[in-house]
Amino acid sequence: MEGRVKQAVARRGTFAHRLAIVFVLQIAVVVVAIFMGMNNVAPVWAVLAVVLCSGGLSWLAVAREWQPVSALARAMERWDPNQPDMDVFGAGSYARRSDHDVISLVKSLQGFASRIESFGERERNFTRDASHELRSPLTVIKMSSDMLSDEPALSEFGHRSLERIRRSTRELEALVEAFLILSRESDKGLVEEDFIVNDVLRQEVEYARELTVGRPVELVLDEPATFALHASPRVFAVLCGQLIRHALQQTDQGKIVVTVMPGSVSVINPSIDAPGSQAVRKAHASVDRHGFDLAIARRLSDRFQWPLELRALPGAARVASIRFPHPQAVDG
Repeated sequence: MEGRVKQAVARRGTFAHRLAIVFVLQIAVVVVAIFMGMNNVAPVWAVLAVVLCSGGLSWLAVAREWQPVSALARAMERWDPNQPDMDVFGAGSYARRSDHDVISLVKSLQGFASRIESFGERERNFTRDASHELRSPLTVIKMSSDMLSDEPALSEFGHRSLERIRRSTRELEALVEAFLILSRESDKGLVEEDFIVNDVLRQEVEYARELTVGRPVELVLDEPATFALHASPRVFAVLCGQLIRHALQQTDQGKIVVTVMPGSVSVINPSIDAPGSQAVRKAHASVDRHGFDLAIARRLSDRFQWPLELRALPGAARVASIRFPHPQAVDG
């Protein structure tokens, strides 16, 4: 195929070169016709006929040269990224009637389409394998932790270690859930339904309270408003859970308030520089403040177009709020 492509290039030249030849010939014909008309060598009607014929032939020549580009545009319209067909970009079908520029474009599109197909295959394999291979060990860890907690001979140190295992397992579950959502190129596979955000938030707050065991941190859910959304409750839960965990990571002591307002959810936590936090910070030096959960929350908010806003309040408190553009009222 490459040999045929090189022969076609050598025989036909470039697109711009052939267009230049067409227009030079047209201009030459027009100049000769006008010169013959000015010298009464040919009548006026003959000059006009020659000019019109040369213009028509030039248009036909340009249209013929443009045919491969039009064919490539039609092929792009037929191409479906979800069900890619590599035969659409077969460079061999263009080699007999195209120049080097068009063939280079076709070969580049063929490579690009192949990469998209490979990307889609890797995405499907990852989401399928990771969903099973990561969740199964986590389920085993949770079941083993529950069985171990019923052991009467477990020491106090063992209970503390067991609680840390449970908290880490819960964090890893949320992290895996977020990664699986973000790894999908589209929202396909996420079930959308009408749900009340307050119900989902209560469950997420209860899960997050496991992370406050042994720490002077209080987690409170304030519900001055109630609203519903038509979306994926799984995505909503992961997004709010990431913000709550980020607030827990950034807080040494004090109260973290999760507030439900009309069309928005906010997480308010005191600053790490609040008075009296130095001693607590030394006692809990392992608290992670790298903001990884916040980065995931930002990506989720951008992905599903739920704006995330971070701001500081008087008194060194910080607020992370999510605004939902299309909230629904809850009857009763």
